[in-house]
Amino acid sequence: MKLSRKEEELINIIWRLGDAYMKDLLNAYPEPKPASTTVSTLLKRLINKGVISYRIHGNSRQYYGLINKTEYSSFNLKNMIGTFFQGSSSRFASFFANNMKLTKEELTELRNIIDEKIDNLEK
Repeated sequence: MKLSRKEEELINIIWRLGDAYMKDLLNAYPEPKPASTTVSTLLKRLINKGVISYRIHGNSRQYYGLINKTEYSSFNLKNMIGTFFQGSSSRFASFFANNMKLTKEELTELRNIIDEKIDNLEK
């Protein structure tokens, strides 16, 4: 699923707030706040993309996420690896390690994460 920058901004607000009404969403935006019609349009797009839904309470809609941030991030990372690294996670990891100017501490942390994952697979 591909979201625009504005859609990502709104879904991040929903993830941060949890269930939220329109007034909550508008209040969560930094200044200058978007028009409520703009937020309504973005909400409709997110609903159509299957990212959020809502419950009706009286005359109000309470919006909530259908996917969480981890699921969204994972989907996009897998898509990027497929597109730019021929589906190879090891090519991505090599690119990441060689091009991100990581500190020794960050590289050590990554190695520890990988070692732990290997240990868990061997059990």
